[in-house]
Amino acid sequence: MIALASDHAGLELKAALIKHLEAENIPHTDFGTHTNESCHYPEYALKAAGAVASGECEKGILICGTGVGIGIAANKVRGIRCVNCSEPYSAALSRQHNNTNMLSLGARVVGEGLALTIVEAWLSAQFEGGRHQTRVGQITQIEETGRIG
Repeated sequence: MIALASDHAGLELKAALIKHLEAENIPHTDFGTHTNESCHYPEYALKAAGAVASGECEKGILICGTGVGIGIAANKVRGIRCVNCSEPYSAALSRQHNNTNMLSLGARVVGEGLALTIVEAWLSAQFEGGRHQTRVGQITQIEETGRIG
């Protein structure tokens, strides 16, 4: 299950993404927003990130104007590793090396076609473990204790 959320700036791109996920039979839950009215992205980031952190959803995709703010907000939730991407190479490597569980996109930065390519690269990549698991473990230690070791 993919958690989706956006602010007003990301609403149109989120709609295109939902259409794509439905065509691919990928289950998803839309945590909002559902209108073009100006809103605050941290509220929607928290809803979707909370669903991923709790295990309700396996992964999440967030969209705002640049993808930056909504991604930063999601990363404040314990257990979330959200990457902001504007090209598919980093999206794939973020899954392979950092085991990211959320992706943020900028609706004002990437067009629909590129966004779908980024999403596909991110969704299809798998965590490689090994030496990368050690590093992800260190990130988790920082998150939990403020230090490594």
